[in-house]
Amino acid sequence: MKPKLLKLPRTHSHSFSVREDKDPYINNRWHYHAEVELILFHQGGGTQFVGDHIKRFHPGDIILVGSNLPHYWRYDEAHFDPSKEMPVHSTVIHFSENFWGDPFLELPETKPIKTLLEKARRGILVTARQEKKIPDLIGRIRGAEGVGRIIALIECLSAFAASDRLRLLSSMGFRHDFAESENERINAIYDYTLRHFSKKIYLGDVAAVAGLVPNSFCRYFKSRTGKTYSQFVTEIRVGHACKLLIDNRISIKQLCFESGFNNFTCFHKNFKMITGKSPRHYLEEHLTG
Repeated sequence: MKPKLLKLPRTHSHSFSVREDKDPYINNRWHYHAEVELILFHQGGGTQFVGDHIKRFHPGDIILVGSNLPHYWRYDEAHFDPSKEMPVHSTVIHFSENFWGDPFLELPETKPIKTLLEKARRGILVTARQEKKIPDLIGRIRGAEGVGRIIALIECLSAFAASDRLRLLSSMGFRHDFAESENERINAIYDYTLRHFSKKIYLGDVAAVAGLVPNSFCRYFKSRTGKTYSQFVTEIRVGHACKLLIDNRISIKQLCFESGFNNFTCFHKNFKMITGKSPRHYLEEHLTG
C-alpha cells in the first residue's frame, strides 16, 4: 500500500519523544515514519494494520513498529461517540534507531537490542499479561528526565528483546512503495471498508471510492497489498468477530451475521483459516488465558 510519510516533531530538550494519546482521531491514517514506534494501549480497542498484517488490538497490547514500516490503528466506532463514554488512552514513544550514536548498537552488550530493532521492521507484538514488567518500564520512560530517560528506554528494549513471547506481525515478503500521490485513495478504501464491512460490499461501490472501475480496482488492490480485496475484507470481518466473541454478549451464530458473513459455514471456515482455531476454541482460550 502507499502510506503517508509522517514527519514527527523534534525538540531540543529530548533525544526521543514520549507522549500520551487520548484522542481516537490522532494518526488515524495509514502512515509511516523514519522513527521506531513503541506503543502501549491502556484503553480502547479496534483494528490494527501493520504492514500486511490485520488483527484486533486491545488494552494491554504492546507493539514495536520498525523504521518506515506502514501502520494504522483504527479505533472502533463507539470510541468516537461522546455519549458512550468509551475513552481511549495509549503511551507512544518514538526514537531514531541511531539517536544514541551509530557505535552503540555495534557493542557486544547491545546485540540483542540491535536484533530486536531488525525484527521490528516487520512489527512485533507482546501483551502486558505476558510481559508484566514492560508496561512498568514504559511508565518509567514517561516519568523520567535526563539520562534516566535513556536508561529506562534501554532497559525496556532489553526486556522486549529477552522475551520468548514476541509475535512478528507483517510477513517476511512485505514490500511497500512510498509514493505519496495515492495516499488519499488508499485511506479512502480503508475508511469505506471499515465503515461497511458488516454488510455486503459491492465491488462497484468500493471501486468508485477509489476512482477506478472494478477490474482495475482488483488489480490495483492486489498489486499494492499482495492480497485480494475479498481476503482483506474477510480478515477485517474475522477480527470483528473475535471482538464480539471476547465481549461474549451474543451467540456465535448471531455474531457471524453481525460480522458481515452471510452463512455460518462460510464464517466458521474463514475464522479457522485466519485464527487457526474454531470460534468456540478461540473463546475458551480467551476465558482461560
